[in-house]
Amino acid sequence: MTIKVFIENEAGSDQKNIFDEKTLEYSRSHTVSRKYPYPYGFILDSNSEDGGNIDCFVITAKKLKSGEIVECKLIGIMEQFETSWNPKKPGLEEVDHNVLAAPCDEKIILDDEIKSKLSDFIAHVFDHLPNKKVRVENFHDENFALKYLGK
Repeated sequence: MTIKVFIENEAGSDQKNIFDEKTLEYSRSHTVSRKYPYPYGFILDSNSEDGGNIDCFVITAKKLKSGEIVECKLIGIMEQFETSWNPKKPGLEEVDHNVLAAPCDEKIILDDEIKSKLSDFIAHVFDHLPNKKVRVENFHDENFALKYLGK
């Protein structure tokens, strides 16, 4: 299965760009506590549990730019949970899983090095927000990701 991923944030950048997930219009940026280890964005025409599109890391060494749309294949999923940003729900933990994909022309294996880079990034990306807690649980293969996308 191929998916189209809209790149919001470039690998190596500590700028979190915000785009409207339906119109793809740029809204704003802010600085986060860690540089993105891989390009990050969302899967076009998808729906996540938080009402937005499904988040996605594109595992590649290619220099993908913000605003670029990349055709990818699924390689797995990273289970992520974070405290709610909604002040009406303080402390509520929300599901915010990230699909892991690779450009269709690359053969990428989800190995321990990739998992470690992603886990470290997630553990520290919001260090500048002391009340925000984010944690990674398990990594799963592309079959699990496919089922997640089918929900």
